[in-house]
Amino acid sequence: MARKVSQSDVQVQQKEAGEVDDQSISRSDSGEDSLDGITRHTCPLTPSLSPRKRTTSQSKTEPPLLRTNKRTIYTAGRPPWYNVTGTTFKEAFVIGLCGGSASGKTTVANKIIEALDVPWVVLLSMDSFYKVLSKEEQELAAKNEYNFDHPDAFDFELLVTVLRKLKKGKSIKVPVYDFTSHNRRKEWKTVYGANVVIFEGILAFANKELLKLLDMKVFVDTDSDIRLVRRLKRDITDRGRDIAGVIKQYNKFVKPAFEQYIEPTVQVADIVVPRGGENFVALDLIVQHVHSQLEKREITVRSALPSAHLGQPLPKTLSVMESTPQVRGMHTIIRNKETSRDEFIFYSKRLMRLLIEHALSFLPLKPVSVETPQGTIYEGKRLSGKRITGVSILRAGETMEQALMAICKDIRLGKILIQTNHDTGEPELHYLRLPKDISEDYVILMDSTVSTGAAALMAVRVLLDHDVQEDKIFLLSLLMAEMGVHSVAYAFPKVRIITTAVDKEVNDEFHIIPGIGNFGDRYFGTDAPSDAYESDEGMDY
Repeated sequence: MARKVSQSDVQVQQKEAGEVDDQSISRSDSGEDSLDGITRHTCPLTPSLSPRKRTTSQSKTEPPLLRTNKRTIYTAGRPPWYNVTGTTFKEAFVIGLCGGSASGKTTVANKIIEALDVPWVVLLSMDSFYKVLSKEEQELAAKNEYNFDHPDAFDFELLVTVLRKLKKGKSIKVPVYDFTSHNRRKEWKTVYGANVVIFEGILAFANKELLKLLDMKVFVDTDSDIRLVRRLKRDITDRGRDIAGVIKQYNKFVKPAFEQYIEPTVQVADIVVPRGGENFVALDLIVQHVHSQLEKREITVRSALPSAHLGQPLPKTLSVMESTPQVRGMHTIIRNKETSRDEFIFYSKRLMRLLIEHALSFLPLKPVSVETPQGTIYEGKRLSGKRITGVSILRAGETMEQALMAICKDIRLGKILIQTNHDTGEPELHYLRLPKDISEDYVILMDSTVSTGAAALMAVRVLLDHDVQEDKIFLLSLLMAEMGVHSVAYAFPKVRIITTAVDKEVNDEFHIIPGIGNFGDRYFGTDAPSDAYESDEGMDY
């Protein structure tokens, strides 16, 4: 039996003592939820407040930021979703929104996103997961004779797979369904990494495997007459239907499906929201609960790194360039605080090219025979793999891109922006742009310096979340601290770590000693950042 708490504003469903939860999920009122949680490529950094068409799933693309006359200051980022072992530690908090067609689920979802006011929220629509129709089914749909409200109309296998990966922090691809042609479009949307996922659909509670993925289940209860009026307006205006066809479909399929498949699922809901987006009491209750769950899932990474690998020998995956007189001389110049900016840039670039040439020697090669102009055969080598992609950790890692492009012709480039939150001391992911199908590539990950390894850990985790193989990641840096080397190697033992030098110490401010200073500021000629959320890349992090 369900107990109603405030019939007019919100109904909270609780199970009687001793009743078995056969859905194998935690109740939202128990406080025991499974643990987690951009880019378009997706970058869901701020809530979506604008109306959306119901044929797509969405996430925000613009990072929240403030602009001054000299700097761009990013104001919100995604904190670590993994522990010092590099393993995903907290899953995204998934809210399931169910209700009849045109009940206002999307409006409720957007209201929740607006009220949550947290970064990295993804809205996933069940409408994206309609099955691809056969020719016969498309003919029926054109005559309003196909039942889009029946469970068989949805690709639940794909839906469960996608939502499970998204909950675990993985990058996913979401199909885009076109209601005019009753088919999926060729392009799929890429969605990555959410703290909160709001999943909405008419049959969001109709599948047991789906229910297991939902941390909170909300049923939007709207009067049937209101739903019919909304559906008429939507289908005629947005989907090019005629009024007779809409009413015919409603009476033949929509209304019976609601009574048979949708309305009964209210029994599994944690919260029932009458009046949809106008019910501010219910929305406030939902938002309060989500905030409390997100607070419980906060974890720290950087503070745990210094003590995680004390006394360990340097890993075998580390390769340090030979300290020849040339290399030693260039280090002397760039480490000298009196070195001019022009000389700092010149000798840094020389070191970068040497470092990248050294790194390329670790790529797997396969034997190949070619014919020379003299008509003889030369037994040579060629890259054993599809391609190489470079990914820079902004801003200082971007300085290595020119050297990489000069050595690797037509290389693809990606970028990841990671900044330190000076209130928490933790790295935060603010933005990323990665090439398509990066999972098939060897990836050269570039940062100018690595101190604790906190930013490098996050960048490698991002690549793994996009299905890049760990042993295909090469982390390159001009200078590393032993702590940073240990942090990366401990978490990701298959990642190849390549640098020109390793310093032993890191001070209390997480700067490498003797170090090189703020590489980004010395290279770009900017002052050290003072604002709490300004970029501090290059500060030996």
